[in-house]
Amino acid sequence: MKVFLVAGARPNFMKIAPIYRASLTVPGVDCRIVHTGQHYDHEMSQAFFDDLEIPQPQYFLDAGSGSHAVQTAKIMVAFEKICESEKPDLVLVVGDVNSTLACSIVAKKLLIKVAHVEAGLRSFDLSMPEEINRMVTDAISDYFFVTEESGKLNLLREGRSVESVHFVGHVMIDNLLYQLENMKSVQGSTFNVQGLKAKGQYAFMTLHRPSNVDDKNTFLGIAGALNEIAKELIILFPVHPRTKKMMEQFNIHFSDNIKLLPPLGFKESLFLWKDAKIVLTDSGGLQEETTALGIPCVTIRENTERPITVELGTNVLAGTTKEGILKAYEQCFAKVRTASIPPLWDGKAAERIWEVIKNSFK
Repeated sequence: MKVFLVAGARPNFMKIAPIYRASLTVPGVDCRIVHTGQHYDHEMSQAFFDDLEIPQPQYFLDAGSGSHAVQTAKIMVAFEKICESEKPDLVLVVGDVNSTLACSIVAKKLLIKVAHVEAGLRSFDLSMPEEINRMVTDAISDYFFVTEESGKLNLLREGRSVESVHFVGHVMIDNLLYQLENMKSVQGSTFNVQGLKAKGQYAFMTLHRPSNVDDKNTFLGIAGALNEIAKELIILFPVHPRTKKMMEQFNIHFSDNIKLLPPLGFKESLFLWKDAKIVLTDSGGLQEETTALGIPCVTIRENTERPITVELGTNVLAGTTKEGILKAYEQCFAKVRTASIPPLWDGKAAERIWEVIKNSFK
């Protein structure tokens, strides 16, 4: 059985890595990695793939940047060519990026089975491009691998069959636990900022969503809240290129207690946030990873497609106003005392995925 594993950006590789590694134990599976090049990252060297213990992608589509339409079209044209020549039995996509949508549509029109990992997640906010990608991918997939109960309920409500929906846990947590185990031998980080590596002495922050940084008033409100928090807790802030550009454009300044760092790779980032007192973020993945490790998390967004992190986990949804963020910051430390890790977030999701696929293709 020939399977294409599709990744479009660095975070996607974190998700496909456990799936690829688990495939090596499944007899008769020829698993091949497709990198669409949606976000070309010069730091994705051989060392990056060595850290994940996966090979360099067998196929690179070189899609590059562009509008959603341009990028999606480039990926579809390039992916169609390799599907027609290689004829995979299954295309497995992860998450909710443009590559997920593009490769799903191509595969389905070529009558190739599609499996969606992280299926069923919904923010119910159609202004988010990712929500469109999630909904369309789920409309045409054959196998749905869900990370939390809400994903299953959403898919059943949308008419997917019970037999096609599989609650397997979360491959991002597989990767997190795997990397944490490997990190036990790591002595330090490139960014040991002012000797702050002692556990619980600092906050860690990421901020990159267009809805947060592209609007001046929204960004000013967020910055105001962060500067208030920084009066009592130093914040380590790896600055996304988009965020840096808008900081300069809007003339936004942060407190000296907010330490601006360059963008970090997964391991550098993990080395810092795993010991933080609290994480402030607008990322999807960090909401889940902080819940898995029991670290307080303030999510600077109006909604989340990962409700389990709020219902069971350590996540508090803050909105984007100064008042909302400060209130969530105060609530977060109490919430962490009653939080729990969601079911099946145990590092074995990839094995469950292959068990389903193996049984389906017998």
